[in-house]
Amino acid sequence: MSKLLVKDKEVVVPGDILAEGMDYLPSYGTQRDKEQIIAMRVGLVNVNGRVIKIISLNGKYVPKKDDTVIGYVSDNTYSSWFVDVGYAYDGSLSLKEATTEFIERGASLSRFFKSGDIIMTKITNVTKEKAIDLTMKGPGLRKLTSGKVVEIAPSKVPRVVGKQGSMISMIKEKTGCSIFAGQNGRIWINSDKPEMDKLATDAILLIQEKAHVAGLTDLIKEFLEKRVKELAKWNTQKEMMVESLKKQEQ
Repeated sequence: MSKLLVKDKEVVVPGDILAEGMDYLPSYGTQRDKEQIIAMRVGLVNVNGRVIKIISLNGKYVPKKDDTVIGYVSDNTYSSWFVDVGYAYDGSLSLKEATTEFIERGASLSRFFKSGDIIMTKITNVTKEKAIDLTMKGPGLRKLTSGKVVEIAPSKVPRVVGKQGSMISMIKEKTGCSIFAGQNGRIWINSDKPEMDKLATDAILLIQEKAHVAGLTDLIKEFLEKRVKELAKWNTQKEMMVESLKKQEQ
């Protein structure tokens, strides 16, 4: 009879026995040894149906096809842009994949993207030679002209997003911020309220710090609700002070 010996999101180390029996299937970071599934790396257990894998607690970003990432435009040639996606090699964004507009021969590409621009882009291919092809053609892919980017370990992004987007949706709801988590560990936050921008940032950094903790969603919810109440109280006090000063001047 098969038996799961660990809990979902439990921290494990190499050599830990995760499951016994043939009903469970080993995936990334695990290995089958006869009728046992063994952890091969330090990380969080992820159980999806019968499949068991390990999500690394650390590690650099490794680009994959269909990843949506946040990149920094670093340079350009006459027909493409180089984009830093947080990997050892820059991605390449060709004219064809950057825009549907007709561009005259010899025209300056800087009117579309220039060095330092931040873009939300998608990886269309990664070759054996580690060449990374990018596209701007797809829902939500665009230049990010406002807001800021917070960087966390790429392995923590699934915890920021949560199951079916539950965690990131909660942060958006509590703060009113626009947030997008790139799979390369770069998270874009945009708000017209600096205090809410900071609150969303603090929540994301707290998730990174506590990624291994059980009950993380409840912890973050409590953190956000407490901070929102404190901010509301402070704003009320500030308004009262302003009104008091106005009356004194009259």
